[in-house]
Amino acid sequence: MYNSRKRIPVEYPTEMTAIWSCTKDDCNGWMRQRYSFEDSPVCAQCGSPMEASEKELPILYDSGLDRKAAEKSSKTKDPEPDGPLDDRT
Repeated sequence: MYNSRKRIPVEYPTEMTAIWSCTKDDCNGWMRQRYSFEDSPVCAQCGSPMEASEKELPILYDSGLDRKAAEKSSKTKDPEPDGPLDDRT
């Protein structure tokens, strides 16, 4: 029996991210600046120097947090009440 379930593609939030891009015209190498270890890296694919630029990429979360927890913490939270937590006196 064949069960066809079409999954709705998940759209992850994106942001403009600082990257290093290869200066060689026929190379499409790039890397996120946040994950490079050098101040002026060379391309891992062709060995050419790289220049700073920006690219719209999906947001990466820390490995210690899962995506759902990070999304919950980024949403606005209700303000905490000014009074005591326990109303019984």
